[in-house]
Amino acid sequence: MEPIHISQTLSISNHRVFSADLNEHDTVFGGKILATIDDNSSIAASRVARIETVTVSVDQANFLLPFRLQDSMCTESYVSGVGHRSIEVFTKIIGEHLKTGERFLGLTCFSTFVVTDRNIELPLLVADKPEYTFVAQGYQERQAARLAKLKRQQDFNAHISVELPW
Repeated sequence: MEPIHISQTLSISNHRVFSADLNEHDTVFGGKILATIDDNSSIAASRVARIETVTVSVDQANFLLPFRLQDSMCTESYVSGVGHRSIEVFTKIIGEHLKTGERFLGLTCFSTFVVTDRNIELPLLVADKPEYTFVAQGYQERQAARLAKLKRQQDFNAHISVELPW
């Protein structure tokens, strides 16, 4: 299988913040941002897999600065690592104050997807920009941490009741 350049997985979407997007703090509602992340990052995952993928986790969603009315949100997602069936996608959301032109990093996030076909072979990634190289170099460490967290979560879930309390 041919390697794929990370830039070939890039998915970009822009959104202008309107009053319907805001919470009681006059900043964009976090649930809306999480939906934006999942939507945009699923496109990046599909560009590397070219088959159906499903979201497994949204990891390390770091809300750095708020987005407000009259801002735009530019969401950029790209694949930052691949395993046997898993695909890690990095997302950043860059805000722009539309009245001043000032740009800021508002959010960073890693998401994990898996392919539904257990027999697929995912391509090797080639980092073709300095940012992609920097982000991708931490993939193995993040993947090991996710696997350890998954094991802890499975142990935790074994102690959680699903009995009818109502």
